[in-house]
Amino acid sequence: MWDSPTDLGTRPPLALIAGPTASGKSDVAVKLALALGKAGKSAVVINADSAQVYAELSVLSARPTETEMQGIPHCLFGTWDGATPCSAADWSAHAKREIARAHTAGEIPILVGGTGMYIKTLLEGIADIPPIDPAIRETVRALPREEAYAALATEDPDRHAKLDAGDSQRIARALEVVRSTGVTMGQWQNSKAGGIGDEVSLHPLLLLPERQRLYARCDMRFEQMLKQGAIAEVEALLARDLSPDLPVMRAIGVPEITAWLKGKIDRDQMIASGQQSTRNYAKRQYTWFRRQPPEEWRRVDDMNYNSDDVWARLFQS
Repeated sequence: MWDSPTDLGTRPPLALIAGPTASGKSDVAVKLALALGKAGKSAVVINADSAQVYAELSVLSARPTETEMQGIPHCLFGTWDGATPCSAADWSAHAKREIARAHTAGEIPILVGGTGMYIKTLLEGIADIPPIDPAIRETVRALPREEAYAALATEDPDRHAKLDAGDSQRIARALEVVRSTGVTMGQWQNSKAGGIGDEVSLHPLLLLPERQRLYARCDMRFEQMLKQGAIAEVEALLARDLSPDLPVMRAIGVPEITAWLKGKIDRDQMIASGQQSTRNYAKRQYTWFRRQPPEEWRRVDDMNYNSDDVWARLFQS
């Protein structure tokens, strides 16, 4: 379950640095680890970003470099091959093992990332929905969006009320679940299991900078990525002829650079499109982290913390 910060000594500690892309999470996580080191406590940074898990997306996911890690151990960065999708459940299982290993070793794990569903699944658990009947999935996915949305209003009114009419992916998912299992998505989610929220002392910090400043950083970072090897990353992905439906092929920057490499858009259009996609993603993340976690979770708008600031906010207040 989502939980409020609790005393460091009652349960094994778990720090969390989360927020939208380009908000400075990785830097803050390292600063916290350094501050913990000065206090005599070892720390390890654990990735909670759905793009940074893929080995092929070092530049495009803004994965921290060895220099930026400053000697702090990092794990679950670049762990998955892009041909194998990493679901929230997959990541959560690995994260649990890394957190348990850190606690056994007397280290403080620091989760850092912007994928809210990863974090939510780790803390709350996940509904054990059985595999969907292939015939039902095929039928549902073939429905026009408007027809699927209308059917959901009858078969799962609660989910229908929560979903926007244009959210075709979630509409189809909810409809196939209720048709295949006879149980609504909401009912499945109420029976979640496997979360560690009740087993750890959570110390969360949400980075929510002023939006225009954040968007400016998004624009600048995309252009920097192009200079640092993002194009070569996409060329290497295309050479593997992976399915365009894989998450690694839909990561921000990959479709835009692919379109440019194939001559469908010019370079300026590619840059503008990549920057817009990055800003749109940051906006969705910003909204999620502002609304979803408990009000007690610390939310800050300053991206310029020093080590002592982070330590004080998470473990001394």
